[in-house]
Amino acid sequence: MVANDTLRLKKSKKQHQTMDEKLNTLRAGVLGSNDGILTVVGVLFSVAAATTNQFTIFIAGLSDLIACAFSMASGEYASVSTQKDTERSAVAKEAELLKTNFDDELATVQKFYEGRGVSAETSLAIAQDLMSKNALETIVEVKYDIKLGHYMNPWDAAFSSLFSASAGGVFPLVAMTFLPVAWQWPGTIIAVILSVALTGFLSAKLGHGLVKTAIIRNIVVGIITMFIHYYVGQLF
Repeated sequence: MVANDTLRLKKSKKQHQTMDEKLNTLRAGVLGSNDGILTVVGVLFSVAAATTNQFTIFIAGLSDLIACAFSMASGEYASVSTQKDTERSAVAKEAELLKTNFDDELATVQKFYEGRGVSAETSLAIAQDLMSKNALETIVEVKYDIKLGHYMNPWDAAFSSLFSASAGGVFPLVAMTFLPVAWQWPGTIIAVILSVALTGFLSAKLGHGLVKTAIIRNIVVGIITMFIHYYVGQLF
């Protein structure tokens, strides 16, 4: 029965992404964008406070943008890969338990439904029905809230983070290096405030959090980041 479940999943070459998978990719993108904005503006403010050489400022900002993008992407890849490996390990463990201790696995599913207010008799009937149809899928969803065959994709998260960190860092980089000299500082500050406000809005929407709080928090962090790096550059 377990072998049939696994074989059926392997035959399903093309699987639609679950909402969790899509949200994980979007989350990586939002976080990457925010980090790209703040790290690049931090370097730009430090360097621009220490020198007025536009080429030096541009190269420093561009180098940081590239480094940040690849750092965020590799971090997301490692993190999501670990999560994927953990999920696969849990599935393999449950597949083995279904072969060696099916009754306990059945009892686990029954208790799961009992805990949601279903009577013992009805819970047993539900558990037996589900386990007879797809035991492995049922037990991993009950125990670990894992949708069998739908593991987080580390490549999706990595590319999402790579692209968004690069895109986020472009805003302060362009403002600081391509605006007229008189507008460089105020233009960069405005670009950073608007972009971190946007990432705050998106992160709140994705996480079902408080939009206003997230936007204010991101703006405050952005201003503090610019303030600190500017005065670090002034020291030299």
